[in-house]
Amino acid sequence: MNKLNNEALMNISITPPVPLGSYPAEDVTFLLKDLSNVSLERATAEREEAIQSGVHYSEMLPVEYQPTEQYIDLFHETLGQSAEKVALAVAVVSELIVAKRGLEKVVLVSLARAGTPIGVLIKRYISYKYAVDLPHYSISIIRGKGIDVNAVIYMLQQHGLDADLQFIDGWTGKGAIRQVLIEACESFNNKYGIRLNDDLAVLADPGYCSGTFGTREDYLIPSACLNSTVSGLMSRTVLRDDLIGPDDFHGAKFYQEWLDTDVSNVFIDAVCAYFDTAAEDGQPAAEVMLQAPPEITWAGLRDIKSIQEQFGIDNINLVKPGVGETTRVLLRRVPWKILVDTMDNPNLRHILLLAEDRGVPVEVFPGLTYSCCGIIKPLKGETE
Repeated sequence: MNKLNNEALMNISITPPVPLGSYPAEDVTFLLKDLSNVSLERATAEREEAIQSGVHYSEMLPVEYQPTEQYIDLFHETLGQSAEKVALAVAVVSELIVAKRGLEKVVLVSLARAGTPIGVLIKRYISYKYAVDLPHYSISIIRGKGIDVNAVIYMLQQHGLDADLQFIDGWTGKGAIRQVLIEACESFNNKYGIRLNDDLAVLADPGYCSGTFGTREDYLIPSACLNSTVSGLMSRTVLRDDLIGPDDFHGAKFYQEWLDTDVSNVFIDAVCAYFDTAAEDGQPAAEVMLQAPPEITWAGLRDIKSIQEQFGIDNINLVKPGVGETTRVLLRRVPWKILVDTMDNPNLRHILLLAEDRGVPVEVFPGLTYSCCGIIKPLKGETE
């Protein structure tokens, strides 16, 4: 039975990938259908109403936030301050991947789009440290719809059924994508008899829901704050029946018109410049974690539940924990309020700047696992 499944899987017809994104081709292959010529963007308020009325978020795109000059300056300032810190986290998570998986059969699989810059960095670090050029793809995973199965099959067709797929994301929030990945790997095994490793490697794990991470500190990873212009000029991924056929990958747009303002490779180069020192400190840090594996406690979810209770929020998807997710709430949703652990947390400068810019109230919520949480405005039955 298994052999039949495997043969059938290797013969499934899939539309091959086309060149996409602003990264060098050797850094990443996007397994995404090009929807650049399709009008998918909806204004923030219109999109928010649609999402809360039941339209799936993957069926449309937000209008990409074009950051102010002040915000771009903050990105560069933050990058200058945190590049070394990010490099160390990249080194730690890369060393964990190598220790757990080896280098023979590993294929790096970034979850688009926040995972892509981190996947590029991990690929670059392993090449720098071990002189091994691992294949690296970026694929779509969507809450409520699962992983792009065609993309997974394509990678197995390219690298063999025994390829060891290492999934990568930028950071964890409440662990929703981690859960989707666990379910997707189980479903793939049930259908094709191939067990994928559902370990999710992340740069930062403030949600305490991953076992392979560089840090659990909830700080601003510069790639969290600029959307497409720091993610290879790619949009969020799209899955809509009228656009994506049975042989296609999930879709995305490539915003080539913003090449002049793209800082995707600026971010990568700034972090890679610190690999020398990061490699010295990263390996011993990874060894400590291997000897005493950190607990996966899902502590972040407990925070979310207490916030839901305190503010009377039924829908858990309206609470977005962590610096990365809060940034996204401020950039592309309709925020209600921002909760912070303390007003003088140095990791929150850009959050406070964005909140002020958009007139969003900020409240202290003592005892947060995260540095902050963004709460999206409930549009129906709202109570203050």
